[in-house]
Amino acid sequence: MDRIVWNILDTGTRTAEENMSLDAELLETLDPNALPILHFYDWSGDSATYGYFVKPADYLNMEGVAKVGLNLAKRPTGGGIVFHIWDLAFSVLIPAGHPQFSQNTLDNYAFINNGVLAAVSAFLGSRPILIHDDAPAPDLSCTRFCMAQPTKYDVVLQGKKIAGAAQRKTKKGFLHQGTIALKMPSEQYLSNILLNHAPSKVLESMMASTFALLRDGDDLEEGRQALREELINQFAQEYD
Repeated sequence: MDRIVWNILDTGTRTAEENMSLDAELLETLDPNALPILHFYDWSGDSATYGYFVKPADYLNMEGVAKVGLNLAKRPTGGGIVFHIWDLAFSVLIPAGHPQFSQNTLDNYAFINNGVLAAVSAFLGSRPILIHDDAPAPDLSCTRFCMAQPTKYDVVLQGKKIAGAAQRKTKKGFLHQGTIALKMPSEQYLSNILLNHAPSKVLESMMASTFALLRDGDDLEEGRQALREELINQFAQEYD
């Protein structure tokens, strides 16, 4: 099969709302016959995004959120709450006229996450897997946090989640918004902003379910840049 040519887009550092608005605009204006897009961006301060149908005040202590200066924004895709403090976030847009666009959403997840799997494998030097079923959620609140529960087609190693994603499909194509864990989340930080519902096991589950690619002492920004390069390499090589 011929090599897929990609449009690599880096829009730099913006607020969470600006990043999400830009992804929504890219999907809205997507030419069905254009090249697929691999989109990178950074965050101006601590940020978190949440799926289109999630109400963050149901799960986050909004006073704590304000106190730590956490910047919140709604994603144009679904899924739970994602903290963009310890991760690499990226987006992929596949036009409807492209051979890899499918009307089957799970096929679209598999296509993108196989590229993510290859990039993570090259980065780590070991081979994670794509899981084919949702892992059990300790409680309902855990289903509202991306890294608290591995779900179908997530990239997983040793039973722990490395990468997750959410998608939105239109007649013009689909938008895939992904997150890859680079550092373990801070328990103290999370305890300051999570609502303490009596049965909630969100904090415990996030710590138990996350597999971070970097170790203590590794530089986060260097890790982000190296992983970006692996994603570019693997997506470009995926269909030689």
